[in-house]
Amino acid sequence: MPKAIWNEAILVDSDNTVIVDGDVYFPLESVNSNFLKKSSSTSISPQKGKAFFYDVVVDDKINRDAAWYYLDPLKEYGELKNRIAFWKGVELYRDS
Repeated sequence: MPKAIWNEAILVDSDNTVIVDGDVYFPLESVNSNFLKKSSSTSISPQKGKAFFYDVVVDDKINRDAAWYYLDPLKEYGELKNRIAFWKGVELYRDS
């Protein structure tokens, strides 16, 4: 089962993933929301739409903008709606 881990905390553990452009997207409702804090950062992807970010917070350590999601992805990327991806040192694992 794919997992996202940062600072030894399991942020999410779910078989329901989608891989787009090499990034693994997890269902937003599967993420332990105790580790997420909304960020004011956004970015625009001409293909996917506007991305919103979360800081990942574990044991008072903050990984700024380490998770992103598309609130309303463009039609071609509709599968990303209600999904979140990680970067900036968040490790992805798959149980064997």
